Amino acid sequence: LQAVNKGPRAMTTHFKFAMLAPVLLLGGCISFGGDAPDSLLTLTPTASAPAGAAESSNASTAISLMEFEAPSALDVTRVPVQVTDTELAYLEDAVWVEKPARLFRRLIAETIRTQSNRVVIDGDDPGVLADNRLTGTLRQFGYDARSGSVVVVFDAVRPGQGSDVVTRRFEATVPGVLPETASVGPALNQAANDVAAQIAAWIG
Repeated sequence: LQAVNKGPRAMTTHFKFAMLAPVLLLGGCISFGGDAPDSLLTLTPTASAPAGAAESSNASTAISLMEFEAPSALDVTRVPVQVTDTELAYLEDAVWVEKPARLFRRLIAETIRTQSNRVVIDGDDPGVLADNRLTGTLRQFGYDARSGSVVVVFDAVRPGQGSDVVTRRFEATVPGVLPETASVGPALNQAANDVAAQIAAWIG
């Protein structure tokens, strides 16, 4: 029999291999997802408040925009396509930078800032007192393949007099849109700005 060298050098080599082996094994188990899209869609307001503009208000004129609701088909970063009355798909390669309800809320907030003298609080901040609050549900925000148009529908909710609640539906449609990301993205931005302007005029 031949003696096996188990000196310090041999032990060190074995230890390094033992530490490296789990890493090599994990490499076959970890997935970093699919390829990222070439570009991401977002909403851009047609007008923005100038940098450095100061705002001041009181609780009676300030307005707080609460989180918007959205159905499951819109609670994703994809652009829905209404194929038939009962069939829904998603536009290929069209991906929002974040969920459209959040993008739309920020667009409305910026639009109200530029069209009124109100202080606008975008989000639910319990430390800010605002008698006026706006919330609602984004009902439609996508492409209608039947009419070749994009459609944006929003049901707004705000306090009325006393304990009353006031609701109103706002809608905008852009026809003649090709079922391509390069056409649908700008059209949705146009329709969203249209609805935001309607809401800002309603808020006053």
